Amino acid sequence: MGTDSLSKITSGTSGLDRILHGGVPKGHTTIVYGGPGAGKTILALQFLAAGGNGLYVGFEEREQALRRNAEALGIDLSNVGMLDLSPKGEAFFSDDSYTVFPTAEVDGDDLLEQIASELETSDVDRLVVDPLSELRSLLPDDFQFRQKVSSLFNALTDRGVTTVCTAQSPDDAGDDDLQFLGNTVLELQRTTDRRTLEVSKYRGSAFASGIHTFRIDADTGAQVYPKLVPDDHHREHDRAQVPSDVPELDELLHGGIERGSVTVISGPSGVGKTTTGSQFLQAAAERGQRGLVYLFEELRSDYLYRATKLGMDLESLVEAGTLEIEAVEALTRSPDEFAAHVRDAVETRDVEFVMLDGIVGYRQGLRGDDSAAALTRELHAFCRYLKRMGVTVVLTEEVQYVTGEFSPTAHQISYLADNIIFLRYLETDGHLEKAIGVLKKRYGDFENALRTLSIDSDAGVRVGDPLSGYQGLLTGIAEPADQSDGDATWNG
Repeated sequence: MGTDSLSKITSGTSGLDRILHGGVPKGHTTIVYGGPGAGKTILALQFLAAGGNGLYVGFEEREQALRRNAEALGIDLSNVGMLDLSPKGEAFFSDDSYTVFPTAEVDGDDLLEQIASELETSDVDRLVVDPLSELRSLLPDDFQFRQKVSSLFNALTDRGVTTVCTAQSPDDAGDDDLQFLGNTVLELQRTTDRRTLEVSKYRGSAFASGIHTFRIDADTGAQVYPKLVPDDHHREHDRAQVPSDVPELDELLHGGIERGSVTVISGPSGVGKTTTGSQFLQAAAERGQRGLVYLFEELRSDYLYRATKLGMDLESLVEAGTLEIEAVEALTRSPDEFAAHVRDAVETRDVEFVMLDGIVGYRQGLRGDDSAAALTRELHAFCRYLKRMGVTVVLTEEVQYVTGEFSPTAHQISYLADNIIFLRYLETDGHLEKAIGVLKKRYGDFENALRTLSIDSDAGVRVGDPLSGYQGLLTGIAEPADQSDGDATWNG
């Protein structure tokens, strides 16, 4: 069956339909696996609340508690019917009962008959069975369980009922045989710091592969943040120059950086990376290009205070709506959530310039189990998406050594960059000075000389004349090229 021939309806969970390329299969069964607390029931309830005539069949949680918990998450079940097959509390104290289930409910066939009876007397088109694995313990053996479940799924398909069934993860309960019976299989995982969702099967349809972030919040319920796929996005754009409005810096770059390019500004701590990047950001915003800076290592108030002290009027740009400044709280977002936030900024608010300050904070501040290599891949996808959308990107990257061996980046991200601007400390005549240079510019030529750099109060970034008469500049120790030449001078 081709993807286009499979009719689908919404899953009711934000972001999930995008992963499923349109929703769950209409008239078929979707199995949702997951351990305790993974979010299976919440996802199933949002499916029922999304429309149609829904019926919830529950074996564990009482109806009153279920509705109360759903309401707390913003899930409206007012039009959803419920068949409560959970054990009755009073049965626990009954002398003539050998199980917490009433006698009429001990047999799995009886439970299936109750479900069938409910379907016969109502016009249900959406059904949830939560959890389906409960039936396994009420039937004689696994063979009978598979036979009964297969018969149930076929009957529901014949009636055009779209069904979601929850089950414990196969590793927990041995329910892996359900994967062969359902049309679609979703797997939820929960760790100490995040939840994830993965589609392991979707018969007759394409879907977004990979592990996606699954988040549950009070008042808003569950939401899925799909893994960013850059090649799914594109927007036509030109290659116009984006200058910094610092004349000498723009001379270094032969006019500026190009629109839709990625620029890495690297250097040791305190050398002026953020300030230099902010100069480009401010210039773009003043020209009407909406800008957005993410602060991973600095408070928003501190950033604005420093900018004001350096003569940058960023607050007026914020008030005018051409600049957004957001400090990212550490360990509050996964890379998927961060990418979704950026996508919204680009596609909804028309942001054209994005600055990430800085890469070390990005790696340490985003929540998840991802390795350094995985976070580099996430950053690669992030930058590639922005490039394809014509958004100009500036990344600031801290290198470890103040002087000594020269390295343009510390985390092997130079391949991401179209442009690399490096800032260095230099020791000369017993003083610590700064210099700036361009190492790479993919879309044009650049000046191959180093220039002096200073960050001054009220004046901001100041770039001086090209340095001449010195050697060893990239090592951080500047010496006159001719030791006998006493005319080498530092022109800041």
